[in-house]
Amino acid sequence: MSKIIDTFIAPPCHDKIETLYQDDHLVLINKPTGLLSLSGKNPQNLDSVHHRLVKVFPDCTLVHRLDFGTSGLMVIARNKTINAALCQQFSQRTVTKVYRALLCGHLANNEGMIDAAISKDPALFPLMSICATHGKPARSSYRVIERFYHELDEGTLLPLTRVELTPETGRTHQLRIHCQQLGHPILGCDLYGGLLLPGTEQAPRLMLHASELHFVHPVSKEWIRTHNASPF
Repeated sequence: MSKIIDTFIAPPCHDKIETLYQDDHLVLINKPTGLLSLSGKNPQNLDSVHHRLVKVFPDCTLVHRLDFGTSGLMVIARNKTINAALCQQFSQRTVTKVYRALLCGHLANNEGMIDAAISKDPALFPLMSICATHGKPARSSYRVIERFYHELDEGTLLPLTRVELTPETGRTHQLRIHCQQLGHPILGCDLYGGLLLPGTEQAPRLMLHASELHFVHPVSKEWIRTHNASPF
């Protein structure tokens, strides 16, 4: 197997993590775009959600991750027992995750399902690929919120579609590669075609935000339903 070499160096992230809720068991945060979820092996990539939070919550661990460019809701376990309980909910797919995104172009259908297996290929790192033979099952649903045109500096109109995305599975880069498969990559996505159309290179960030997270509190057994408005 090819050895994977990660050459990515994250630029400094000056935005703060917003704590939305905390108790003795878990913390709910709003992750800023441009911040790693977990520190990388390269010492230049030390800054991350975990690196920052462990200073405040010494035993905290990540239950799930968001991509570097993705902003929004994350739940952090404050100890190993809570982490195991939450990880079980994620693996059993009883956690609901909803995202907001801006897609390049205007989608033809108002809603739909993308069912395309995703495979990891070390030769393509960090890209994932669609592969029916070797990929792991991956399903995402989408719903159009609005279609509009964004006027660029020179007066050109860039067609965009605001969507709600709901992944049924949790594969790496799932929503980004599924939207590319749909023919409408996420605006600002450097890996899967979101910077290819004229004008898209002006995108300030990856236009993907984790806006809702629903799960059962491991201790109180109450449903936690969290909403966080998209910044775009």
